[in-house]
Amino acid sequence: MVPETKPVEVVTIQRTAPIYHPPLPEPIESSGLEWRILSPDIMQQYLQNLEAGEEPRIAYYGLTSQGYENLSMTMGEITRYLEQILHIVGYYREMDEEEDTK
Repeated sequence: MVPETKPVEVVTIQRTAPIYHPPLPEPIESSGLEWRILSPDIMQQYLQNLEAGEEPRIAYYGLTSQGYENLSMTMGEITRYLEQILHIVGYYREMDEEEDTK
């Protein structure tokens, strides 16, 4: 005797997998910065005070006008890039939220 078989019903449910959205990194916290303008007179006074032991030994870095302009342009490019990346991330998060509400 053959056992009775029942047809199997196949149900396909189509859903998109949930998308993981990692948290954004902490905002940039810049440290304090002190700018000193060294003219020849100020530098001469610094050297005199240094020889007298009244000034700490400080290493100074200088930029040409072109170097400062390049630094400024680079910082502007970094700002632009970060803003664009954040807009792209925001766009995809909004798309995912819209799909969740449907």
